[in-house]
Amino acid sequence: MSRLHALPIAVALLAVAVASPAAAAPPPGACHDPEGPHARIQQVPWAQQTLDPRRAWPYSRGAGVLVAVIDSGVDADHPQLRRPGKVRPGRDFHLPGALPGAFDCVSHGTAVASIIGADPVPDVGFHGVAPDAELLAVRISDRDVGDRGELLRINPQAVADGIRYAADQGARVINLSLAGQSDFPAIREAVAYAVARDALVVAAAGNAQRDAGELPSFPAGYDGVLGVGAVDINGARLPDSQIGGYVGLVAPGAKVVGATRVDGHAYLDGTSFAAPFVAGTAALVRAAWPALSAPEVARRLKATASPARGGRDSRAFGAGLVDPYRAVTDGLDLARPTTRPGYVARPPDQARLDREARDRHVLTTARGLAGVAGGTGALVAVLAAVFARGRRRGWRPGWAVPPVVDRRSGG
Repeated sequence: MSRLHALPIAVALLAVAVASPAAAAPPPGACHDPEGPHARIQQVPWAQQTLDPRRAWPYSRGAGVLVAVIDSGVDADHPQLRRPGKVRPGRDFHLPGALPGAFDCVSHGTAVASIIGADPVPDVGFHGVAPDAELLAVRISDRDVGDRGELLRINPQAVADGIRYAADQGARVINLSLAGQSDFPAIREAVAYAVARDALVVAAAGNAQRDAGELPSFPAGYDGVLGVGAVDINGARLPDSQIGGYVGLVAPGAKVVGATRVDGHAYLDGTSFAAPFVAGTAALVRAAWPALSAPEVARRLKATASPARGGRDSRAFGAGLVDPYRAVTDGLDLARPTTRPGYVARPPDQARLDREARDRHVLTTARGLAGVAGGTGALVAVLAAVFARGRRRGWRPGWAVPPVVDRRSGG
């Protein structure tokens, strides 16, 4: 099984970053045990079929939005990341010296960055959510981390410095695919620094759930951070995806596809790989709605989320499953894509978004009642009415028929 497949999120701190084409090769001696290349996966991943970010691309592809990936580094020479200008070299806060963050030893950061912004290429089904977003590589680790939340060779100060650096570079979205149960003041203060500069900080909820109790999770639990849990192809929460008030949204996190260093792809599990779906969607929104503040973008992502199994505003599912198309298009004049010169989108109607979110919650409740009652005629009529009203408004019900997926582990 790929080492990527078992990468933990419920660790004290996990690091990840991105790479530039000119500096994608690791410096001599930088990688102790580098992850090898993987085979390419040609199938369209189930996560893409479910979220279908391409529907939003006529209106936004994330152009002009800088997304910081604070992680293990990103191999910007991967075929889907090597387009000039896609990945900024960034900075390495793990090794001494003025090194860029543009190399990766373990593929974790490369996978995260690819889910956010990998380019479509021929004969590969996988692509990122926001392919025109720019990725900033901020490297804070050269290794994977342990399974039980202990801090392994990860310096909290490096994480904090990376967050501040990303904010100073103008990142409008910061992805933190790392989590732990310890509250480090340096990281808390760095997050506050980024939030004050209008960066939307997106963080993995963590993978340490063992029972129904609520566990702390940082940085997801800090003020202004949008925490992301993970669901599978059936919409069920992954058993180890943490629950708590810090879960704002959920996204695919089981058998999702991400790029690996050098070339190829792997199947990945965990909230580390759910968070970048939300970060990529945030990039789409910030490109389409540049006047929105980071808190307004977060509210929009929640208000346009699709229903989740746990109902709305639950500790396990947050506001629901992120929906790239609705997050971008609600309030847009769809006859005039935002890519047209001089086009100005109408301001979002937050009251309408909230009403529609409540309607989607009614739909989720009706589905559950239909299952309990065995599908009586009255409940079928209710469901039909709700679906019809939703279609007239232009939104889609939450989960489509699950596609067939190749469940082999990558590499």
